[in-house]
Formats: sequence, structure tokens, C-alpha cells
Amino acid sequence: MKHLSRAVALAAVLALAAAACNANDKSGTTGGSTAAAEQGGTFHILSTSKEISYDPAKSQNLGISGIHLVLRGLTSWKTDPSKPTELVPDLATDTGQVTDGGKTWTYKLKPGLKYADGSPIVAADIKYGVERSFAPELSGGLGYHKSLLVGGDKYTGPYKGGDLASIETPDETTIVFKLNKPYGDWPWIVSMPAFSPVPKKADTDPAHYGEKPMASGPYQVQSYTPGSKLVLTRNPNWDKSTDPARTGLPDSIVTDMGLQPDVVNQRLIADAGDDKFAATTGTSVPAALIPTITGNPAVKARVATSPSGALEYLAMNTKRPALANPAVRKAIEYAVDKQAVQVAEGGPEYGGEIASTLITPGIDGYTKYDSYEAPPAGDPAKAKQMLAAAGVSNLNLVLAADNTTGLGVAQAIQQGLKRAGITVTIKPLDSEPLTDLITGNKPDFDLTVSSWLPDFPSAIGNIQPLFASSEIGNGGYNISRYSNPAVDTAIAAATAEPDRTKAAGLWAALDKQIMADAPVVPLIYARNAFLHGSKVQNFYLSSYPPYANTLIVGLSK
Repeated sequence: MKHLSRAVALAAVLALAAAACNANDKSGTTGGSTAAAEQGGTFHILSTSKEISYDPAKSQNLGISGIHLVLRGLTSWKTDPSKPTELVPDLATDTGQVTDGGKTWTYKLKPGLKYADGSPIVAADIKYGVERSFAPELSGGLGYHKSLLVGGDKYTGPYKGGDLASIETPDETTIVFKLNKPYGDWPWIVSMPAFSPVPKKADTDPAHYGEKPMASGPYQVQSYTPGSKLVLTRNPNWDKSTDPARTGLPDSIVTDMGLQPDVVNQRLIADAGDDKFAATTGTSVPAALIPTITGNPAVKARVATSPSGALEYLAMNTKRPALANPAVRKAIEYAVDKQAVQVAEGGPEYGGEIASTLITPGIDGYTKYDSYEAPPAGDPAKAKQMLAAAGVSNLNLVLAADNTTGLGVAQAIQQGLKRAGITVTIKPLDSEPLTDLITGNKPDFDLTVSSWLPDFPSAIGNIQPLFASSEIGNGGYNISRYSNPAVDTAIAAATAEPDRTKAAGLWAALDKQIMADAPVVPLIYARNAFLHGSKVQNFYLSSYPPYANTLIVGLSK
């Protein structure tokens, strides 16, 4: 899992989806177009990215993003505006057969699958694709499987390390994964880019493979000009009947690259020429444009907003003397003015709904509750009372904040805590030094605001990276430095549970168990809002992920 500053999150998402991240791009409540789309036409994606790689080994993209137009995995994601994202079989016949107490997962490939050049897709190609992701020269992709596959901790990829014995291919249509511990979410893991098939014979130039990979999805890369354009055209050998996740409606998909965010939004507001057939999958509507959009019903109708999104939260460094006392942290839970944070992020419609949980809406295990019930603007009187009862006065805290994107929220926190007699000094930092500070081994700060979106729709992504003791320091994202052996044990049990309903119950209980210790203050479930042209259909954002499903977008004439 990883966490990005808001600016970085926007850039990453523009590669056509978000990472588990501080996906702090904001806005909206619902909307988007779900009208009937027709076959044909050219869909344009307006992107700020200067480079796009479709190398599955290097990709952190979510299961509904552009890379999956070209590459299929063993499983895939199906979204619906009114219900949670569903896992469906993609190249595989089902979402996996589990044995050995949750440590062995077996998949069979559907018959007759082919690449764009007509050659067959075989199990060995998926094995090789996964093995490539271990090569140091192809780093940067989602890496859950690297710590789960037996021997993955020492394996260095197929170029120098031979093959990985824990991935077996007994025949051309069977692939078996041997894990070092039970892991109930493995079916989601095999939907990730690294599980796309890569034929060994096609991997002659690994550094440039992502520019024109062997296509297994409905599209293939026709041309790629970094900083300018990526053009996808139809894969003649894609068989719709084998693919429950993709509609393959447009004849071609063109990504216009290297655009400024304001240019993207202004072009989509204007809705002229080819921009009628265009959308953005990563440039959220900024607060400055909200009056323009809300003042024009025709434009407002073309904003797709997510019902929910990343959890934005205030992390309290529990290792600092002032915050080691749970009574002080609980007082801060009541003192924070969440409403002021919501306003700083664009208000209820475009900023997000006020939050009280760690698991976000749209993820199994989300249960609405509030351990620290207070009005939206906080309860400073109660906070003062609690601090007095704990014998604490003249509390002075340092809040580390992103100096380009985080100062408005930092000031909202500062003024909220001031009412409870807590003095907050804001320490502004560029995003890289801020990340180094909060994830490093010398955490010289008391408070920081962050935001987090899981890489796949399981509550493990809301809980484990932020609250497991193993994730403290060394670049980990347990930035509140929270350590509770009972919670670590419960995380291990929930992680191992293969029954998804049971696992959701375990994660829901963990949410409440952690919040009882008050290591963080949930602030808002941050919304995204993306504009699209008037001819773009099937463009909507779900609760999770709060991005458009690029795999189903179509056009009207």
C-alpha cells in the first residue's frame, strides 16, 4: 500500500487510476452518465501524465483503469453505481479454488483465449508475468504477492533468478500459487496488473515492454508518444463472451497527455469538438471551479462525483510524550472541527461526508458508528473538561502539513483545537520531506493530516497498513506509531480468513477496537469529482473505487 500527497495522487491517478494512497483529490456527491452507449467512435482521455507505461510489472493501477483495457488478469472488477464493486473471473474460470488451509490457490484458464497476434494465452505466460514483477529493474508495481508467495522474499526475477517454484503450471491451462500463510484476499491480488500474461518470447526488451505489451484485452497499443499521445485500437482476437468486466465499446481510445489540470477542466467545461467525446479519469474539479460548475446546469450534469472515497484523517503520533496518554487523544477526538475541514476541502457536496470510521463506505466491513459523538464542529467544552480531568494544561503540538495542498485543512485543525485550549504550530513542508518525516525513523511531529485509499476493496487495506505494528517507520504508513499486540493478533486472524463475510465481520470489529485507543481522528470520506463530455456514457464513480470504470465507458453519436 502506499500513500501519496494530493498533488502526487492526481498525477498517479492520471496514469489512469489511483494507488492505495493518500488519494486526496476531492469533490462531489453523485452523478455521471449511465445512459445507453453505442458501439464505435473514439473516446478521448485528457491526462496530466507525461508518461504512461503499460508494463504490468511496474503498474500500481486499480482494477478499473486504462492498463486493463490492454491487459487481462486472472480475475477482474465489475462496478455498479448502486452496489459494491464485485470480483469476477477474467482469464480464469472462477475466482480461485483454495486448499491447504488457505495457502494454496488454483486457477484454470478459459478455453480459446488469444493475444492480439492470434497466439494462445497459456498458464506459463501468467507465471512469467508474475516473475517479471520481482526483477529489481522493473520495480514500482503493486507488491502484495511478493511477500505472500513462498520464496518471494529471496527471488530476484526471471532474468537472474531462474523461475519461482511457488508458482506451478502443471499444464497449459492450470496455474497454482503456494503462499507462506493463509490469505483470504488472494482472489483480489490476482486481479492486479502483475498477474497479466506476458509471453517470455515477447519480453526481449524489458525496459520498453510497457510501450507495446502483448494485448490480451479488447485494445492494443497502436502508438505511443511520451508527453503527447497514447492511441489504443481494437484487438481483433478479444472475445467479448469470455470477458465479464469489459464492454469494448469505442473503436479507439486516445489519451492526450501532458496537459495542465486547469486546461483539462476548462476544455471539458467548454464541451467543444472532440472534447464532447472526452473525459478525465484523474483531474478532480478544484474548489475554485465549483461556482462555475454549479452555476451552469448543463455543466453540472456532466460532473461525475463519488458517493465516498479516501479516508482523510488526523494522525496523532502516539510515541510523543503529550500524545502517549489516550485521555489526551480522546479529548482531541472531541475538539476537532470536522465541519471546518469539510469546508476547506470544498464543502459537503464536493469535499466529502464527515467521517467517524476507519473502514470507508463501499468496502465490506464498513459499519456506520461513532465512538466520539460530537456536533460536526466539535465539542471544545467536553475536550477541555477531559484534558482537565487528565491533569493536562498548556498543550503545545506541532502539525506537519503539505505546504502546497494541506494548509487549509491544517488551519481548520489549528483553530478547532485552539477553542479547547490546545496550541497548534503548523510546520509546512514540501511533499517529499513531509513523507520522509512522517514515515521515517525520526518522527519529529505530533500531528499530521493524511488520506488513504486501499488498492483493492477489502478492509485489510483500510486497517493493516495504517495500524499494524510492522508498518511503523522504515517508510511504513502507520504514521500514528500505534502499537497494540492484541490488534496485531486480530489483524493476522482477519487476513487469514478465506470466508469474505466472516472476514468483513472481523475487520469491522477491529475498526472499533482501534478507535477505542484513538490513534487517529477520522475527518471526511473525501469525494472525487471528474468532468466528462456530453457524448460520454457509462461514466460514473462508485463508493469504491472513487474513479470512473474505464473498462465500460462508451459514447453516444
